[in-house]
Amino acid sequence: MTWTIALCYPPNLQRPILHERHLGRLAELGRVLHADWSNPEQARRTLYEADAAITSWGTPTLDEEWLRHCPRLQVVAHAAGSVKGLVSAALWERGIRVSSGNGPLGEGVAETALGMTIASLKNMWRIERAARAGGWTEERRLARELYQITIGVIGAGKAGTHFMKLLHPFQINVLAYDPFVSRERLAELGATRTELDELVRQSDVVSIHAPLLPSTRHMLDRRRFMMMKDDAIVINTARAPIIDEEALIEQLSLGRLFACLDVASSEPLPADHPLRSLPNCVLTCHIAGAVSNGGYRLGQFAVEELERFKRGMKMEGEVEREQMEILA
Repeated sequence: MTWTIALCYPPNLQRPILHERHLGRLAELGRVLHADWSNPEQARRTLYEADAAITSWGTPTLDEEWLRHCPRLQVVAHAAGSVKGLVSAALWERGIRVSSGNGPLGEGVAETALGMTIASLKNMWRIERAARAGGWTEERRLARELYQITIGVIGAGKAGTHFMKLLHPFQINVLAYDPFVSRERLAELGATRTELDELVRQSDVVSIHAPLLPSTRHMLDRRRFMMMKDDAIVINTARAPIIDEEALIEQLSLGRLFACLDVASSEPLPADHPLRSLPNCVLTCHIAGAVSNGGYRLGQFAVEELERFKRGMKMEGEVEREQMEILA
């Protein structure tokens, strides 16, 4: 029987997912159909024939209601990050295997965090504003190198792990906090495992890569911001509520810290929000993950996961049911 692959995401995604070359590889695996979620009846007919599905942003939750229309479905490859809004217990109960694109998505996040780290240490943001206003060397005195300083990494999942790998060429000290990752594994990544209070106290740069869980909400609060060194840099490419935003605003207003925030409590922030006017805060519009051509990295990974599955191999991004409590 011919293997059938259903593309289960809106065709008008803001970022591309599958290139023609990816569709060609899928065609070698089987027949490719596109489920039109704007037409539920068509989507159900497509899923009824599907042995595999590629999902992404905009795919509805695959709950019991949807899965009863999927008698042949064996595997779901999610060409996006978190699968929390996608999966339900019904998938594992039916023996359907699930893969997440957190790995390739995390690569883009880590690259963004590294760029923010270098630009912030070099004081590029304020130097650029000063130069544009007619100045030249006024802000240069605050520029630093990514050399013989301490970088603190909060969270050693896919993004945090890749960020630590990207730091390998630099002569720096890396501290890491993740209660779910062993000291030995962090040492392999070139980092020293430490408690969170010690990390924020010692680090020149704190980069956040933790998932949003009840235990991580407001993990960086007023007490911990006050522990940080003067001129420490805070980078958040993870989830906004991990930071107590009001506490951060307080410390930024005092001029003690510098922040790069790719995520915020409200996106976009209101025009009168304090973060918009603070000169020591850089705001970007949730670009740390896959944007524009970066979406193809997710699509390629999903195709490769289906290739691995069909060859009887373990998928690199496979998500087990018991992992759901600690995943982003």
